[in-house]
Amino acid sequence: MSLTFLSVLIIILGAYSFLFGRRRVRYLTAQTDVKQHSLDGYHGAFVMACVILPAFSFAVLWSGFAPLVIENWVREFIVNKSGALTNGEINVLVAKAKALHAGVINERFVGLETVEAAAYFGGLLEISSYSRAFGTLALALAGFYFSQKLIAPRFAVRQKVESIVIWVMIGASGLAVLTTIGIVFSLIFETFMFFQQVPVLDFLFGLHWSPQIAIREDQAANPGEFGAIPLFAGTLLITFIAMIVAVPVGLMAAVYLSEYASHTFRNFAKPTIEVLAGIPTVVYGFFAALVVAPLLRNSGADIGLTLSSESALAAGLVMGTMLIPFISSLSDDVINAVPQTLRDGASALGATRSETIKQVVLPAALPGIVSAILLAISRAIGETMIVVMAAGIAANLTANPFESVTTVTVQIVVLLIGDQEFDSAKTLAAFALGLVLFFITLILNVVALRIVNKYREQYD
Repeated sequence: MSLTFLSVLIIILGAYSFLFGRRRVRYLTAQTDVKQHSLDGYHGAFVMACVILPAFSFAVLWSGFAPLVIENWVREFIVNKSGALTNGEINVLVAKAKALHAGVINERFVGLETVEAAAYFGGLLEISSYSRAFGTLALALAGFYFSQKLIAPRFAVRQKVESIVIWVMIGASGLAVLTTIGIVFSLIFETFMFFQQVPVLDFLFGLHWSPQIAIREDQAANPGEFGAIPLFAGTLLITFIAMIVAVPVGLMAAVYLSEYASHTFRNFAKPTIEVLAGIPTVVYGFFAALVVAPLLRNSGADIGLTLSSESALAAGLVMGTMLIPFISSLSDDVINAVPQTLRDGASALGATRSETIKQVVLPAALPGIVSAILLAISRAIGETMIVVMAAGIAANLTANPFESVTTVTVQIVVLLIGDQEFDSAKTLAAFALGLVLFFITLILNVVALRIVNKYREQYD
């Protein structure tokens, strides 16, 4: 039984449990003629929570840990069948067994031990699937049985439901924190392995990026150059151009829609601007490569400039256009959240509308506006498709927006999709780039927080 089907089944059982809990408490109240302590919905929510939460948690945990256990058992099976093997050979046989079971390869191209391992792997998967389904349904039914026993008119179920909600939120917060910690530690571990092969100073302050090392034994060895300065310079250049476009346009659009536009025009314009946020980035990439870049190149040729077909300017302009709805929509919501009494007070003191906006509205909305800009910057730093299609993948150290550059995220993708071994410097460089990018983003958030705290104005 697939996890999707099992999840749907759990949801159906949860919905039935909710309706059953409501009907159960109504029936008991009518029989005993006792005033209910809590509303019907709380009783239904309690039974539903007792059904869904244990069952869904079990299914997710089983789906997360069972593949690791199964793979370990398959490895032991291969070792017992084939004798002494290296770790790399075992990994290859395990991968072949999985591919054979999935139907990717034919059994004619593998050995007998691989065929047996694939059969063993399939059997374990089937047992795991049935075990997961049995355990999940058993917990769901047990939760339903014991929770409905507790249903009574005077049962203080509202406090129970609120406690469950609080613990669910605590669990979600803890999961988010643990996920972040796990990502950071994984980056640190792989980065440490990278710096054992490449000096830290050469990576952080190197001016040349060319991670081309030997892939096969018959190729000439090339240690490569891992200077990250060109990558971060390209990232900052494209992000800066994008912000020059997105921040003024988005902020002015937000101010106009919230302070000057009529209600009818606002209802039309805001959804229209937000449509830009729903366009896939690959479409923006095509637009940049087929329209913006040739337009810039032809315009430069008309005035005697020789411009590259791929440039940071083309990528930055299109990326800025993509980021306009993020800044505009979030800033508009924040500006509208400023109390109308502040505007009325400024008007009563003789301030014009523009003075009210500059001296009252924008300072009050500054934290939200800074958050919107930070979100846009994070989106710009993490963008890949537009950069690949409009700016290229050449790691050039330049401040000229008319030349081809690349970004950190593009190089991370390029490094991880190659045929290089995972423990090579070329592959591990992606994790080092990710860790440095993480700290740069963290520093930007800290600086923005300081700015917000310094210039924030408190209003009653």
